[in-house]
Amino acid sequence: MKTAYNKLFIFALALLVFNACDQEYIDDISKVEPGPDESAPQITLNYPKEGTRIQVTEPETTITIDFEVTDDIEIGTVKVLLDGAEIGSFSEFIDYRRFLHELTYEGLGNGEHILKITATDLDGKSTETSVTFEKVPPYEPKFDGEIFYMPFNGDLMELISQKMGTKVGDPGFVDGISLEAYKGAENAYVSYPTDILNTGAFTAAFWYKVNPVPGKAGVISISPEGEDRTKGLRFFREGDEVSQRFKLNVGTGTAEVWNNGDVIDASSDQWIHIAFTVSEASTIIYFNGEPVSSTEGGIIDWTGCEGISIASGAPNFAYWDHGSDMSLYDELRIFNKALSQEELQQVMADEGQVPPYEPQYENEIFYMPFDGNYEEKISETMAAEVGTPGFAGESVKGINAYAGATGSYLTYPTDGLTANEFSAAFWYKLNAVPDRAGILVAGPRDPDNPDAQILRTSGFRFFREADGTMQRFKLNIGTGDGEVWNDGGTLDPTLNEWVHLAFTISESQTVVYINGVEAAAVASSPIDWTGCDIMSIMSGAPRFSGWDHLSDLSYMDELYLFDKALSAEEVESLMNDAL
Repeated sequence: MKTAYNKLFIFALALLVFNACDQEYIDDISKVEPGPDESAPQITLNYPKEGTRIQVTEPETTITIDFEVTDDIEIGTVKVLLDGAEIGSFSEFIDYRRFLHELTYEGLGNGEHILKITATDLDGKSTETSVTFEKVPPYEPKFDGEIFYMPFNGDLMELISQKMGTKVGDPGFVDGISLEAYKGAENAYVSYPTDILNTGAFTAAFWYKVNPVPGKAGVISISPEGEDRTKGLRFFREGDEVSQRFKLNVGTGTAEVWNNGDVIDASSDQWIHIAFTVSEASTIIYFNGEPVSSTEGGIIDWTGCEGISIASGAPNFAYWDHGSDMSLYDELRIFNKALSQEELQQVMADEGQVPPYEPQYENEIFYMPFDGNYEEKISETMAAEVGTPGFAGESVKGINAYAGATGSYLTYPTDGLTANEFSAAFWYKLNAVPDRAGILVAGPRDPDNPDAQILRTSGFRFFREADGTMQRFKLNIGTGDGEVWNDGGTLDPTLNEWVHLAFTISESQTVVYINGVEAAAVASSPIDWTGCDIMSIMSGAPRFSGWDHLSDLSYMDELYLFDKALSAEEVESLMNDAL
């Protein structure tokens, strides 16, 4: 009986299939010719990539080689060689046009290795790909105070401790500054324990490419539960698709410190190096090794801070919608000290990424911000120091300004500065003692008066001197066969305020500006630069000393020079950019 039922079932099933085919419910099966074999196999090597560096504590490790081979007709063989020795060979494939495989190799030692994969199709056409990668000894901190280094090279390992960060959500990896970089995702971030934080001073430094969507996000957050900002720190961004402002909030135990930071162009699609430092004296935010904002500081109180959140304010600083950041991060380092600007630039240089200063304004030929050194940023040339000039400990922009001292000034070569038109602009805080001084001077030697030089047939002299209860700022230029005087304008020496000073020289006039407003304009012939090989900054010496316009004990900040005569609108714009 059972056999009869089986036969009846098979007959019914055959009848159903025949009827379905007859009614065209199922497509007819037809043979497809493979066609000519036109191309060689294609190989995609997912891991390791060219330049991959594997760092683990063990002298030998296991590596998983991840690759894919495809062919237009049929794959014949695939061979994998490591340092010339065959470690894998394949000739049978379930999918004869596509082969995805992960090959595990044990016993990889320190040193450089060459991985080669060769794929051949049935027609004999062959493709070969190879990469060089390296297994290196465990990472040793390179910099003083370095306690954390996460390079994001395909994983979330912190290399000093050899511990993995905890992944929340589904972040990814893309090409970065060195190898790979962290790519943020919605509701995703990396968490790491705070047991490495053993001081109240702190520095974080990393490469960053902003994705301005969403408009606000946490970047690095070390915060206690609840809306308590008197402990830990919070570094975050806010803005739109045009600009993003990066801010820092620090908890000192009983209070909080705010640093409102600065903005970056959110549409530039460029990597930028971001760092911030916290010490008892100050907090400083840096972009590309340059300080952009500073405040008074304080020792960080870490009470209740259990996790370092990277690329999000979550979980404890999401109450102002500073959630996950979908930007790119690379080469994150943390230090238990406040790094100096020079130390930060060494960190950048070690990564081979010290962006040169790019002029910010049309016809800009010179920029000296005085942020801890006397470097001219465009040429990367240091001014020569005479005497003992110093720094003010305050500034209009950045972290410092020039502070004059008796018998002290800077000199800088005039190569590249001697144009037919010329402008200088800077911020200045007046110290009226002594009652006269040189400020910017580029003049020729005076062979007739070597000890009190006063030759004014070429170059320029911008200086100040007493005018009753005021200080008057004057400009003198040499035209080759004569000189032109512009008596400028005056400042009240008792105000103790930063003011913006500028002067312009065209082929027809000179103009002096005070706080963006024209103080005096005088008709002029073109400037003559004969014999002007140096420019003095904050003194008339050595080329304009005959009338005792010597070193200036005032402060100077943000000195710019241009090879054009700036318009009044350009002077005002330059002044406002620093505010």
